[in-house]
Amino acid sequence: MTITDAAKTGRKGVSDIGKEPTAGVDLQRWPEMGTPKPAPIRAAVAKSVLRRVARRAGLRVELPDGSHLGPATAPALRISSPRSLFTRLGRDGKIGFGEAYMAGDWDAPDLAAAIEPLARDVGSLVPRPLQWIRRFYDARHPAAENNDRRGARRNIARHYDLSNDLFALFLDETMTYSAALFERSVDEPLSVAQHRKIDRLLDEAGVRHGSRVLEIGTGWGELAIRAARRGALVRSVTLSTEQLMLARERIAEAGCSDMVEVELCDYREVGGEYDAVVSVEMIEAVGHEYWPTYFAKLDELLAPGGRAVVQAITMPHDRMLATRRTWTWINKYIFPGGFLPSTEAIEQITRDHTGLRVTERFAMGRHYARTLATWDVRFAAAHDRIAALGFDRTFERMWHFYLCYSQAGFASGYLDVQQILLTRESR
Repeated sequence: MTITDAAKTGRKGVSDIGKEPTAGVDLQRWPEMGTPKPAPIRAAVAKSVLRRVARRAGLRVELPDGSHLGPATAPALRISSPRSLFTRLGRDGKIGFGEAYMAGDWDAPDLAAAIEPLARDVGSLVPRPLQWIRRFYDARHPAAENNDRRGARRNIARHYDLSNDLFALFLDETMTYSAALFERSVDEPLSVAQHRKIDRLLDEAGVRHGSRVLEIGTGWGELAIRAARRGALVRSVTLSTEQLMLARERIAEAGCSDMVEVELCDYREVGGEYDAVVSVEMIEAVGHEYWPTYFAKLDELLAPGGRAVVQAITMPHDRMLATRRTWTWINKYIFPGGFLPSTEAIEQITRDHTGLRVTERFAMGRHYARTLATWDVRFAAAHDRIAALGFDRTFERMWHFYLCYSQAGFASGYLDVQQILLTRESR
């Protein structure tokens, strides 16, 4: 069953996202949302760990009987079904935590604020003497989510081919699905911040009139349009059929069809020579096994004197090493096959497998937290229109959790996003 299949169903009842537990879940589409089988020992361990986490991270955990764990003034996590929550946690760890939210076992007045303390200290929340138990509940990546040519197309389709109309409900008019770059202390439209991000990336890549530009990961075409308006000739490749269709439509409406070519093509199949290669938040879908292939392809395609800019979401190197074999809630429900690199990994792989070197890095993680917060507000406001598209209540809670979970990662500093300039080492 794909994410798309599971998400679309008739809707029963209307309530604001995050305000009350899910009711009337369609268990045929969301089988994991059913009441979990009892696992009293694991549930007891999970409750003990959560109690420690609440104290250590600064989180108030409120139980149905009126009691609470953790500081009274801390962000609140409200449990409505303790037995179900602790069982899911004990059985499936972080995946169970996300599924418990989707099922309505717990909630939070401010979801991002409740998750942020957990993200800030994620590597040490579980005490060392208990970390050995992770091997019993940390799932491994399914073979079906491997990012070979066939798997990569399937993985991309499960997220980006959900519905162009869905993405249009929470993105701004540029249809840009990556971190924006805001002016400090200025309340400005999201579209302005997105253009600032794109323009900075194009400047860094040296894109100007006559430049031959390759974009790996089209999105919905805004970067290609901005590059074409500089007079560049752009080739853009994507694995999403939905994005391909709308990107071509938007490019035509912008009057740039004679300057931009968009293809359904795997990055590994691209040939030619380009003055600039740009790739915005696509490396996260490559898979760590294929990072050497990805950067070697950039090296192969870049003309002498050319520049490549990769905008990448990054995580700490030690956490990357510790989690690269695990399957997460994000993998299961949002980005199958996805995995985040560290800056150290990018530097090492380019050094070991290419003639490219990291020349500059520009970090903008806090800007991503603000971007995600804006998307989440827009998503919540589009509640009725999301339902009209055929997405059910469980999907809405899933997407709200994804946006807030990601926002917390950037706000805490656990995640970062960087524009990374790569140039070829002089010989």
